[in-house]
Amino acid sequence: MDCEPLILAIDNGTQSIRALLFDKNGNLLGKGKQDIEPYFSEQPGWAEQHPEYFWQNLGQACRALWSNTSAQPGQVAGVTVTTQRGTVINLDKHGNPLRPAIIWLDQRHASVNGPVKGPWGLLFKLIRAEEPIRRFREKTQANWIIQNQPDIWANTHKYLLLSGYLNFRLTGEYRDSTGSQVGYLPFDYKKHQWAGPRDFKWQVTPITRNMLPELVKPGEPLGRLLPEAAKHLGLTRSLPVIAAASDKACEILGSGGLTPDIACMSYGTTATINTTNPKYVEPTRFMPPYPSALQEHYSTEVMIYRGFWMVSWFKREFGLREQKIAEQKGIEAETLFDELVNSVPPGSMGLMLQPYWSPGVRQPGPEAKGSIIGFGDVHTRAHMYRAILEGLAYALREGKERLEKRNGQPIRRLRVAGGGSQSDAAMQLTADIFGLPAERPHTYETSGLGAAIDAAVGLGLHPDFKTAVQAMTRVGQVFEPATEASALYEKLYSEVYLEMYNRLQPLYRKIRSITGYPR
Repeated sequence: MDCEPLILAIDNGTQSIRALLFDKNGNLLGKGKQDIEPYFSEQPGWAEQHPEYFWQNLGQACRALWSNTSAQPGQVAGVTVTTQRGTVINLDKHGNPLRPAIIWLDQRHASVNGPVKGPWGLLFKLIRAEEPIRRFREKTQANWIIQNQPDIWANTHKYLLLSGYLNFRLTGEYRDSTGSQVGYLPFDYKKHQWAGPRDFKWQVTPITRNMLPELVKPGEPLGRLLPEAAKHLGLTRSLPVIAAASDKACEILGSGGLTPDIACMSYGTTATINTTNPKYVEPTRFMPPYPSALQEHYSTEVMIYRGFWMVSWFKREFGLREQKIAEQKGIEAETLFDELVNSVPPGSMGLMLQPYWSPGVRQPGPEAKGSIIGFGDVHTRAHMYRAILEGLAYALREGKERLEKRNGQPIRRLRVAGGGSQSDAAMQLTADIFGLPAERPHTYETSGLGAAIDAAVGLGLHPDFKTAVQAMTRVGQVFEPATEASALYEKLYSEVYLEMYNRLQPLYRKIRSITGYPR
């Protein structure tokens, strides 16, 4: 092997696939990025993509990597994969896709005929869990497929998440990481294994155990690269493929979040706030913590489903001017959008936004909708843009307080990653709203770094996760809260924002009853 051993981390997100080279000190030595179409829609609300499209673009990302780095393929000691969560793929007995992948953004619903039967149904009624169970059944993609495409389901040999599919293409093995199992599957989130034979999830889905992959823990081997897979990645030999975890879980690990006193926020398509815990702690009753990228740990998460998708929506609908000017000047459009935010004072002159552009299950509930209140003749699109960022931060602060209550431990540090973390304006108002320093990790590629940490332990480059995290993660820029802005935000948050959902909830229910939306 030439020189220092490196790790090739593949990060298949919603909007791009990145091939990343890390050393054992967490330095990013090479990057190839391939933008992708997140999905296509054959029907309103559908979100699908061809599995082969992901595989081919993974190869393109690797070709871009090797053309942009002085590192050599011979230095790579192992490969690891992290992907978007909840995207499912049906394979036939030859390992070929039977239909397009259903992407996690898909909005279709299966039909639910009556309550769960037998003892489980009685239990759910007793503990008042019928609504979340009904939502689970509606959103389980396998239920929709068997109801609407029964021939495809009859020919389904394996039913995999995107992570499992890519690991299969790399190794030829139907194996996946426990850390990647986030979706509507019969998975036991407490034991980090497939659900026991008496679990209700087998009763309410058509999935059988033999359709699912073998599971291994993060940091353990999944197999070795097939010769054709090594060639596809631009590598010269077969190498071990090490289990990582989902992109959000890896992002937390790559941000250095090992304990419940460190909150890791993701300003991505979905905005989240997470704490890592060795204990099983539900963020909301009946909502499980997800598997961590750290073995034997849980990621207790509060999610704003549409998150920084709202920022992308604003830029697409109202930000054409900034994008054109940036293109003419040859600068990043984000610089001009930050100027837009900074042109408006903290609090957006009374414009308040609740970011429930997509409904929840329990908190917020299925009736929830987004809202903006406080409009006056002084407000412009700049105020609206800042109000979006502030609304997301308010919602995540509410999530922080819920996590503190559930964990029984205060959050003392705040790490912020994801695309939105590259905005200095967003980082500063986050610090101001939370009243805590907002820390940006040393690299933007925190998901890939988290996967590389798993691989570094699995390859023996570090003896354990604690050592690997200490060596491979560090804090970059820190944004301190401004006293005057924090005082203003404290009042707006506690006296206005926290009142909005309860006051508006009855109206949301009436809107849903009259229009049928959100479904």
